[in-house]
Amino acid sequence: MNKAAIIEKINGFLIEEFEVDGDDIQPDAILKDTLQLDSLDYVDLVVSIESNFGVKLVEVDFVGISTFQTFYDLIENKLKVKA
Repeated sequence: MNKAAIIEKINGFLIEEFEVDGDDIQPDAILKDTLQLDSLDYVDLVVSIESNFGVKLVEVDFVGISTFQTFYDLIENKLKVKA
């Protein structure tokens, strides 16, 4: 799966799951603020990633993740390791 497909898939379920406007999802936007994430939302996010991509995220994976771009990069790297 190429990066554009990864981004499209992530944005698709974020828009649906977190009821956020697609225009608000920009690579340099702050993930937590844009999605208004609380601790339970992070659990939902982890479950969504696992069900959509088959990769597991743990708490340490979110260290340094602030923008959508860094989140996309995380998922892309997880998929490369999985392959």
